[in-house]
Amino acid sequence: MAHLNFHHLRYFWIVAKEGHLTRAAERLHVSQSALSSQIRQLESQLGHDLFIREGRRLRLTAVGALTLDYAEAIFSLGNELVGTLGGSQETVQRIRVGAVATLSRNFQENFLRPIIGMQNLQIVLESAGLGELLDRLAVHKLDLVLSNRPVAADAQQALRCRRIAHQKVYLVGPPRRRRKAFRFPRDVADLDLLLPGRSSDIRSQFMSLCDGLSPGPRVHAEVDDMAMLRLMARDSGAVAVVPEVVVQDELRSGVLQKYCEVPKVFENFYAITTQRHLQPAVLKDLLAAS
Repeated sequence: MAHLNFHHLRYFWIVAKEGHLTRAAERLHVSQSALSSQIRQLESQLGHDLFIREGRRLRLTAVGALTLDYAEAIFSLGNELVGTLGGSQETVQRIRVGAVATLSRNFQENFLRPIIGMQNLQIVLESAGLGELLDRLAVHKLDLVLSNRPVAADAQQALRCRRIAHQKVYLVGPPRRRRKAFRFPRDVADLDLLLPGRSSDIRSQFMSLCDGLSPGPRVHAEVDDMAMLRLMARDSGAVAVVPEVVVQDELRSGVLQKYCEVPKVFENFYAITTQRHLQPAVLKDLLAAS
């Protein structure tokens, strides 16, 4: 193969980041036809299509996503070279983290705490459903996905899923006036409960433990989003079934109190990555710390 034309690669890089030929042409101060020609020349040189045309927008092919990954590394190293030898530009690392929309914000912050405030580091944090996040991870638009559900290994995408935390679950509510110890599950029938949504493993495990209670648990609210469940626990007067991390600040301040640990019920947290030629160094450090 002939030597790579870095001029063409830079044009591809800008188009891929913009996702739109018109905006990329305006940014580069060239005509759309000239830009399209440069991209076609790069595709011809590499022997693969880099984009799928969808109306006015452009979507990366699998080869295009891989090429973008290399382009990011190449131009990042170029900036580092200028910064090292020219002394005029600092190198900024970037880590792109996706978190399942229902995941505890406190857990996310605790996980990222070792790198929050690091110099020359940009953290990009996105929230969405697990399927959408895995799609973005597969095309290297994310470096890491945080989830409270595991995923199976995928030979095509080379997914790697590791458990990074294991949290006990508690009944948590306003401070109790009674000094008598809470008895689980017997005293559950006296409570108005805040439960995670029906897709939650915590909920299904908790309800299994309450089978046979008469009367059964009184469900005040079902809440998928852990941030909203935290607010409901703080403000409604009802008792939530939650991992401690969700309400850690309210427990420290005394606004909420643990009634009891829910036996044999846990929430697991997972870090999902995919095999790549280049992994951000900060990601390796973050996973090692976890």
